[in-house]
Amino acid sequence: MTPHAPLIIDIAGTALSEDDRRRLAHPLVGGLIFFGRNWQSRAQISALCAEIKGIRADLLICVDHEGGRVQRFRTDGYTHLPPMRALGELWVKDQLGATNAATACGYVLASELRACGVDFSFTPVLDLDHGSSGVIGDRAFGRDPRVVTLLAKSLMHGLRLGGMASCGKHFPGHGYVKADSHTEIPVDKRSLKAILADDAAPYGWLSTALDSVMPAHVIYPRIDARPAGYSARWLHDILRGQLRFQGAVFS
Repeated sequence: MTPHAPLIIDIAGTALSEDDRRRLAHPLVGGLIFFGRNWQSRAQISALCAEIKGIRADLLICVDHEGGRVQRFRTDGYTHLPPMRALGELWVKDQLGATNAATACGYVLASELRACGVDFSFTPVLDLDHGSSGVIGDRAFGRDPRVVTLLAKSLMHGLRLGGMASCGKHFPGHGYVKADSHTEIPVDKRSLKAILADDAAPYGWLSTALDSVMPAHVIYPRIDARPAGYSARWLHDILRGQLRFQGAVFS
């Protein structure tokens, strides 16, 4: 785990305050993430991105823009992307059609964001839909780790065509637990062997293709008492050591 890694911060509104400008200029800040509250229009977000890059060109401008219910920009011509479950359901009927649709979703997602100056979206979701997690639910491609991997790989290809890197989330898997990690810390009591064979399998299969990973804010007590995002056991020993992932980690 890297000490003093760059921070991703947020801002309150649709324009920068003087405090925002000072924080963005700080050397420990590596970028910022947009939320729905920061969006007004294409022109506004484009001007905001340009101002941010004017402060520091190396700042990474991010957003959670997956499709379905997690899509921060929805108006002013932005395409309403489907939830990833829809691609998983299409897979059952038409595997080629589903992979093509996933690539198209990735391309549209990336190209529309990049056109406004946004660098990066935290996608794809690699969680498995066990039917127990409301916060994941239709954000997941499905239950089968093989299908999730294949559709995610196609979406990542589309992202790349649109000029955007990928971020697999939420390592090693958030879909098994019921609790919402935005409001409490879920606990997954399964063994390491069970998790690696199921929920974490896409990370192993995609370890050389993923540009970055976001850990789950979930505790897996049979592996470590700390949430995965703060666990050297998960991030150093397993993700980097065992699965050979070499990209960035957003924790």
